[in-house]
Amino acid sequence: MNDHAPFMARTTGMGGSRPGGPDLMMASRVDPARPRAAAAAGNSARGVAWPARAGIVPPLADAFTVRADSVPGIEAMLAPGAAVALVSGQEGGGHPDGWAQSCGKTQLASYLAEVLWESRGVEFLVWVNAASRASVLSGYAGAAARLGLDDGGGAEPVAARFAAWLAGTARRWLVVLDDLRDAADLDGLWPGGPAGRLLITTAGGEVVPGGRAVTVPVPALSLREAMGYLFDRLTTDQDQRSGAYDLAEHLGGEPAALAQAGAVMAGSGTGCRDYQHYFAQQRAQLRPAAGREPPAAAVTWMLSADYAEELLPAGGTWPLLVLAALLDSHGIPGGVLTAPATCKYLAVTGTGSPPDPEQAWKAALALERAGLISIGAAGEPVAWVSAPLQAAVRAAVPPELLDRAGRAAADAVLEAWPKDQPRSGEAVQLRSCAASLLRHAGDALWAGGSCHRVLLAAGQSMIAARLAGPAVAWWREVAGRCERLLGPGHPDTLVAAGQLADALLAAGQAAGAVHCSRWVLDGRDRVLGPGHPAAIAARVSLGRALTASGETSEALTVLREAAGRSQRARGPGDPAVLDEYAAAFLAAGDPAAAVRLCKQSLAGRERLHGPADPATLAAALRLAGACLADGKARAAIGQYKRVLAARERVLGPGHPDTLTVRAGLATAYDAAGQIGDALREHQQACAGYEHLLGPDHPDTLARRADLASAYDTAGQLGDAVTLLHDSIPRAEQALSPGDPVTRRLRQVLDGITTDMSAG
Repeated sequence: MNDHAPFMARTTGMGGSRPGGPDLMMASRVDPARPRAAAAAGNSARGVAWPARAGIVPPLADAFTVRADSVPGIEAMLAPGAAVALVSGQEGGGHPDGWAQSCGKTQLASYLAEVLWESRGVEFLVWVNAASRASVLSGYAGAAARLGLDDGGGAEPVAARFAAWLAGTARRWLVVLDDLRDAADLDGLWPGGPAGRLLITTAGGEVVPGGRAVTVPVPALSLREAMGYLFDRLTTDQDQRSGAYDLAEHLGGEPAALAQAGAVMAGSGTGCRDYQHYFAQQRAQLRPAAGREPPAAAVTWMLSADYAEELLPAGGTWPLLVLAALLDSHGIPGGVLTAPATCKYLAVTGTGSPPDPEQAWKAALALERAGLISIGAAGEPVAWVSAPLQAAVRAAVPPELLDRAGRAAADAVLEAWPKDQPRSGEAVQLRSCAASLLRHAGDALWAGGSCHRVLLAAGQSMIAARLAGPAVAWWREVAGRCERLLGPGHPDTLVAAGQLADALLAAGQAAGAVHCSRWVLDGRDRVLGPGHPAAIAARVSLGRALTASGETSEALTVLREAAGRSQRARGPGDPAVLDEYAAAFLAAGDPAAAVRLCKQSLAGRERLHGPADPATLAAALRLAGACLADGKARAAIGQYKRVLAARERVLGPGHPDTLTVRAGLATAYDAAGQIGDALREHQQACAGYEHLLGPDHPDTLARRADLASAYDTAGQLGDAVTLLHDSIPRAEQALSPGDPVTRRLRQVLDGITTDMSAG
């Protein structure tokens, strides 16, 4: 036995730390305590800086082995216009939690992506977690933002715009869809185009529809590849390398097993023969319970867990691995692993030391050195844990520890949640972590008689990110669990059901929103009483859903009752009720009534917040819109000018919110027939968008269409045609020929051409 391998003294337990063993060197390439880095800048005001990337590519393992024997010719297969699917090539590879799935597909995809990037074979590299529709939409939205294609609208149309860009662009791109589990998650979003390459990793070839991609099985490493890996990973000491051939045969070429064994031997100085001896002992102990020969990685991870404990005698590695096993395998923000809740959990679960972020990070680094997790840095550190390893850890943990880890992980994710950044990369990862917790921690998140707030935060983040379809699925699951575990009248059940109604409405499922809103209203009336503020809010939500479903008569009845109850409970003029009441009148074709209610709402907000408050200014904009609908263009102009002056004073003339108001003012001038004023505002709005976002952004191109139409109205046909001839090619290249903005630009040009021909 090698003197540098005290971890091998015990291989059967997952218990506490043991004395002795090497000290953990803390000189790490990432530091979770440093200030949060600013988000990636995306586009400059004048366009994209090429080449560009979107998404985080998982780091390559130490001594990564090119798969020339086991996956020959893969680089040549990934030619422009090609689509390649890497699938598990080992028996049982399709099992979602089987070790055979861990055949190195993601590592191979990372290698291919970086080779193409470094060789400048691609100008745009996009890495997408494809495990769910929500993660696909989020990945596409991040790529769209990098290109300047995200106009802040719904995630579905933004993703479709990105897919259309891929199909039409001449720029060389690579999109990696990692861990695709259901082809339906790509409905309407399948990447394709003559200039692009598509690389998919998936458990089984049956996931990819026929003809969509060339399927390439990824088997275990060949014996030569396994030997090459061990020799690269180990020192040139012949004693340490002695027995490498036999060990490679015993490990069966399993990438996970080789990586874990290599990490332990490289870190501890253990030789191949000694490691094989302890491996054989551990496998023999596992064989009776498994009823068969366990996969090599089912053995090596336990040896790695023992080694990680020895690297950090103060403890914490095992409980941290349990916590990580409940989070998303595609990336855990480093801040979750050092959050106060994680530190408290580690202190209680066996470290014996007070909560300490540095100690938590030492535990994470020990797990990395033992080959159990990977840590990469792209601004903030991110940790990856393979799904098969997570499943093995969860299976080895007593239920009480798993529940405790689940609650601590939920607390930590909530503590790490970014504020007001629903489409940031960190928010995307945290939503995926929350989804993993819902799947694996289960009912423990309802312990104590309430729904854990991380589930509410994740659902609200989905709505804020405009992930309409995924938000519906999320709230349906959470509301169902709340009803089952807490009861239909519990406040959390009613909150979740109310959020489901909002998500259904955002997804365009108005009828479902009406049904859900009625259920929430009945529950709140019954539990709280009809005059309770929450019951009044539920009545308003029902009115909103009825308006959206076209049932305006009933909507007006419901909202009239809500206004009456609100007046009795709080006094006259509740702005939140009045706003929905006004919207219902607008939908019912009675803009005069809407104007009256909007005026009351504006007066109420001025009383409550003052004339310059953002809520007051938003009410003024609603009044302007109602005035336009009522044919009172001059009154609308007054409101727009008031808001514009306030926005310019507070935010500046180039702020997006200021520019939005200026575009509205231009529209009001159009309606009033004030052609010169309208043209001036359209020109200023267009110039502002171009300066802020660049000439190829969807919002800029939409404003160009408005300006061209204003030129047409003013009789400046030459200016209109010149602007359109410049804008249409930009839209076709930056967006796509079929994009709504491109079509609108063409419609304006066609209208001008028709008028000129008729004249």
